[in-house]
Amino acid sequence: MATRESIERSSSEFGGSGGPLPGAEVHATTSFAGIDGVDTQSSTNDSSAIFDMVLQSDIGLSTLLTRLKQSIGSARDFAAFLKKRAALEEEHAQGLKKLCRTSHDTTRRPESRQGSYSRSFDEITRIHDNMADNGIQFALSLHQMHEDLQELAAEKDRSRKQWKQTGLSAEKRVQDSEAAMEKAKAKYNYLAEDYDRARTGDKQTGRFGLKGPKSAAQVEEDLHRKVQAADTDYAFKVQTAQGLRRELVSTSRPQTAQALQQLINECDSGLTLQMQKFASFNEKLLLSNGLRISPLKGQGIAPGSQPRGLRDVVYEVNNERDLRDYVTSCAPRIQQKQGEVQYEPHHSLQSAQQAFPTPANRHSSIQPLVQSLQGPSDPHIMNSNIQGSSPHQSPMPSYAPLVGESNISNHYAPKQQTFPSSATSGPPQIPPTQFSPAQTHLPSAPYNPPSMLIQLPHPLSPMQNSMPQNGIYPTEMPPLRPVFGVSLEDLFNRDGSAVPMVVYQCLQAVDLFGLEVEGIYRLSGTASHISKLRTVFDNDASQVDFRNPETFFHDVNSVAGLLKQFFRDLPDPLLTREHYQGFIDAARIDDDIARRDSLHATINNLPDPNYATLRALTLHLHRVQEHSAANRMNAGNLAICFGPTLMGTNNTGNIADAGWQVRVIDTILQNTYQIFDDD
Repeated sequence: MATRESIERSSSEFGGSGGPLPGAEVHATTSFAGIDGVDTQSSTNDSSAIFDMVLQSDIGLSTLLTRLKQSIGSARDFAAFLKKRAALEEEHAQGLKKLCRTSHDTTRRPESRQGSYSRSFDEITRIHDNMADNGIQFALSLHQMHEDLQELAAEKDRSRKQWKQTGLSAEKRVQDSEAAMEKAKAKYNYLAEDYDRARTGDKQTGRFGLKGPKSAAQVEEDLHRKVQAADTDYAFKVQTAQGLRRELVSTSRPQTAQALQQLINECDSGLTLQMQKFASFNEKLLLSNGLRISPLKGQGIAPGSQPRGLRDVVYEVNNERDLRDYVTSCAPRIQQKQGEVQYEPHHSLQSAQQAFPTPANRHSSIQPLVQSLQGPSDPHIMNSNIQGSSPHQSPMPSYAPLVGESNISNHYAPKQQTFPSSATSGPPQIPPTQFSPAQTHLPSAPYNPPSMLIQLPHPLSPMQNSMPQNGIYPTEMPPLRPVFGVSLEDLFNRDGSAVPMVVYQCLQAVDLFGLEVEGIYRLSGTASHISKLRTVFDNDASQVDFRNPETFFHDVNSVAGLLKQFFRDLPDPLLTREHYQGFIDAARIDDDIARRDSLHATINNLPDPNYATLRALTLHLHRVQEHSAANRMNAGNLAICFGPTLMGTNNTGNIADAGWQVRVIDTILQNTYQIFDDD
């Protein structure tokens, strides 16, 4: 009923009671006429009238509250969108800047190409760095817009709650007064009907009171008194409801509706403004990035100061000139030729060279004697060898006359003297009565072989020199070119190889024969094998070839132990004492990406030999862990084996660093191809 009365009052205000609205008449007339301008105006007037009618009705306040709630929700939704968009843009920009820094550092490395490519690539990274700066600025603007929208939504929500309480309380008072009026009216009608029946003489059973049954006159008098009281109460409540209704329609409802409309307009205007700013910032970002990639070519700009675009920078790469410049830059490293390569015998063999001028003479003079003494099938004679050169001398050719030379020296040496042989435990014995200087066509002066001929086997070839005879290396070899206990820098300056030969040979042996061996690098090798292999490397590492498993006694675990022994004996650990704390601090970082990047930066600061050796070892251990299904050595197990070995055990007294050392190696192995390239 209240809604119907409100609608009737609104209709009377705009067109009289029950009459048509002015907008309707205009709409009908103009529609008939077909004039677009008048039709649009009538539609606007009509919608405006309906708009005012709804606002002045009982549902006006709830409608505006719902609409304001939608505006606040939309502002918060767009603010959330801006926040996520800013986070994505910031993450992209930060990643782009990090990529630019890493790429810039990479171009400065010796193994990177220089020349026009390096300059163009630096310019490309600079352009992308500027684009990243634009992205960061864009992200900051979006963050500010998000905060402004959140503040606007919170403020409007507080105002909405306040006006909701004010408006709904006024509406509730009117509704309560009208409900009380309806209740008083119902009571009044009920009593009036009873009074009318009592007055017209309807027969009803007397009512019993406290003092007995009442008469009809008494009942009529009581009903008349009650009807008058109900009428008075009903009239008062009608007046109260009418007063509250008038106040609501004239004051409270318009005031609340106007305040809610203002809040809606402010919220919608703020949201629209932020959307316009978002569109403007997007255009600015794209335009700035576009100008970085392809700047405008101005006519008034001097040629030297003309900005270059990405296409211009890339087209400046000159491959032929870069190759020519690099090759010509290596010209000072060309070594001057010392003349034709000639054979130079060792000083210890000068007497032997005087006694035996040429291999041909030795062959012609000694071979008949050997055949006459032992026969062509004697294995003792045919397999006896003498090593007549030091590790610094090129190996002598494997001529058959050397067998005779061994026998001749055996004749002139004391009989109890022995020589190494591959067939028997002792040398063949030649009776002195069967040999004379005259029969060999040699000078009569006695020949005294140097001690070196007795201690070392003859090198038939570089491969055979590196292989043990009967599986056994000589027990004592002088450390002519020591490897163990020598710093990587000294080895690099001496041998010219960034990765020491012992590391290269051990990694090669494990790659060929140890990837499927269970417990590789965890199980210890044979101590005697390791000691003999170490002696050989300290004598001359260039003569060792681990591609033949006989050279390491078919014991790949000893090769793994030899490699770890080399790293343990380094004067300065592979990861160096200087950068030890940097590695430990990086290992303490919880975030995987940040820890990897910090370790990468510290690794890049290592000396060149340390970096090259660590790179070769890491790529090898990555291949080992790829076969962990067979060898049971994953990245964690390898890190436990190599953590103290590569970082050193005496760098700090804190035993807790052992765990961080393992974490350093484990992180490097888990990010092998992010830290090192697979070349």
